Amino acid sequence: MARAFVFPGQGSQAIGMGKALGEAFAEARAVFAEVDDALGASLSRVMFEGPEAELTLTANAQPALMAVSLAAIRVLEAQAGLDLSRDAAFVAGHSLGEYSALAAAGALSLADTARLLRLRGEAMQAAVPVGAGAMAALLGVEMAAAREIAAEAEQGSVCQVANDNGGGQIVVSGAKAAVERAIEIAKGRGVKRAVALPVSAPFHCALMQPAAEAMRAALATTTIHAPRVAVVANVTASPVMQPEEIRRLLVEQVTGTVRWRECVAYMAEQGTGKFVECGAGKVLTGLLKRIAPQAAGISVGAPADLDAYRSFF
Repeated sequence: MARAFVFPGQGSQAIGMGKALGEAFAEARAVFAEVDDALGASLSRVMFEGPEAELTLTANAQPALMAVSLAAIRVLEAQAGLDLSRDAAFVAGHSLGEYSALAAAGALSLADTARLLRLRGEAMQAAVPVGAGAMAALLGVEMAAAREIAAEAEQGSVCQVANDNGGGQIVVSGAKAAVERAIEIAKGRGVKRAVALPVSAPFHCALMQPAAEAMRAALATTTIHAPRVAVVANVTASPVMQPEEIRRLLVEQVTGTVRWRECVAYMAEQGTGKFVECGAGKVLTGLLKRIAPQAAGISVGAPADLDAYRSFF
């Protein structure tokens, strides 16, 4: 039965994440040290000790989540015999998690990934003035209906589907007034739940174009290798192996929809029956149950998870 390794996105961060891995395994400590060195700052201290407000800053949360994901992968390689080239049919990640997937698959170096995600976080935060954008979760709605709601809410502004997370969970993003209209339209159409999200910027919509241009410039000078495992890209929900296509899709991802439901469905359709979520939290493992209930999933983010990983296969 084929396996996939998946990597969480923003929102999965929590104070203390990765700390137990670092205390238990030299491989994890080495990842955290390399990320700190690449950024010229002790991101690991913020991860382990907080304060929470500092960790949740987009420019910190993005490289921090990647660091925990890569620490988990390195520990699995050293302690549980993982060889991604041999053991994985696919890797994929949710939003910033796509960078984690690319680093795990050898397409990006760890240091470059940390620097790119720091820049990505800063650029996304700076793209829209605080308070000018918003995001909202629509629960109990399918993609076609969500697109109609977003289109009706736009009214000359920006409102787009940002995330299709599966199980009827869709996130819209855009100008604050347009997103507020989308919430009211959704309620009027009988959507189960429509709520504003506590985010600092409207990610994955056209308002992020300045951030996309910043990433285009940064990625143009970044070395990207062909990954040793097929990476299922957010914006196409299909595998990508060519470095130049990876570069292009990472730019598109900043303003494009994270098609997570389709990514997981594609991997399942290709015979993937076991999914391992590497890093902080269990968000993707929970979504898996809604998207591909026939598949099994576990999360690996702490030393205690290693025994479960070994028995999973």
